[in-house]
Amino acid sequence: MIRAEHIYFVGIGGIGMSALAQLFKHKGKSVSGSDREESPTTALLAEKGISVCIGHDRCNIPADTELLIYSDAVPADNTERVRAREMNIPQTSYFEALGKVSASMRTIAVSGTHGKTTTTGMLAAILQAAEKEPTAIVGSIVSDFGSNFLPGSGELLVVEACEYREHLLELSPEILVITNIELDHTDFFPSLSALQQTFSAAVERVPEHGVIVANPSDPVVAAVLLNAKAPILDYTSATVPKLELLGEFNAMNARAAKVAARAAFPHLQEEYTDKALLNFKGSWRRFEYKGETPNGALVYDDYAHHPTAVEKTILAAREKFPDKRIVVAFHPHLYSRTKSFLHEFAAALAKADLALVAPIYAAREKPDPAVSNHALASA
Repeated sequence: MIRAEHIYFVGIGGIGMSALAQLFKHKGKSVSGSDREESPTTALLAEKGISVCIGHDRCNIPADTELLIYSDAVPADNTERVRAREMNIPQTSYFEALGKVSASMRTIAVSGTHGKTTTTGMLAAILQAAEKEPTAIVGSIVSDFGSNFLPGSGELLVVEACEYREHLLELSPEILVITNIELDHTDFFPSLSALQQTFSAAVERVPEHGVIVANPSDPVVAAVLLNAKAPILDYTSATVPKLELLGEFNAMNARAAKVAARAAFPHLQEEYTDKALLNFKGSWRRFEYKGETPNGALVYDDYAHHPTAVEKTILAAREKFPDKRIVVAFHPHLYSRTKSFLHEFAAALAKADLALVAPIYAAREKPDPAVSNHALASA
């Protein structure tokens, strides 16, 4: 565990950063930070008593800061990171800091291309209902506990594990969940085999006394399990109750969460697992109901940003509302992803009755004139 008692976060509003800040606050450390703009997560932090400066300024860093944790989206020439070097304050990235936390706790890491946020939330909810007092870091605000962080009192950590830039390999899981594997993050992984190598490395790090929860019948997943030392549990045949959440993909998430919970606690009774799954309300921006338009159209918000996720969400919406017209307002995320999956996105969006495509959100990338929302709409 990190020993510093006074910690400053740069980019504290990030979904992972804000959860980690809450974890350190929960452990009695002095926590503050900054972000470039206000957001639901900065508001949540303020409610938790964590001071957040809006805007980056070299004067923001408290004089007693012993460690600066920065988001991977924050470059080395950020004014606060520059000032921290002048003050001889050690710096570490979010994922490095999370890795140190993981190494000091019994960790269940939930990974995969799709469904890991919901699966992590479900798993945390099951273990909380079973009074196992887990600490959880989730990549969204979970309705069931009103945060992306669940404070626990023991040494059990449930954490969402991101494969991008091999961040997954910073963690030390005793139990590793792999929901599924499909090519994504093409700005880093040039091919599916490159992505599989990262998952293979994660699998090999799970100790013999650990467990890997996966779908070994999927050939893409099976290929990364070949050198596993730990036993492999197939989650796909687990029984789960009918959920409030829509779609077979959420039933699969529930199966993975249930099997992972029982891998951690083999004597866990189904009354705990199934009741928690029945009551699970979902999370922020995962087919989240937002209200109605003046004309009576139902509005839902979903984070789907990969063609497979987009298609499954549209089909699930059509299944839930078979008599309604499905209109999708799609905001492409990253030029690289849009370019790599242009035709796949077009095919997925074609499942809707009408698709409106907004300009591409660049995020960490520079604009690429070779691809645009117009190119996607015309594909």
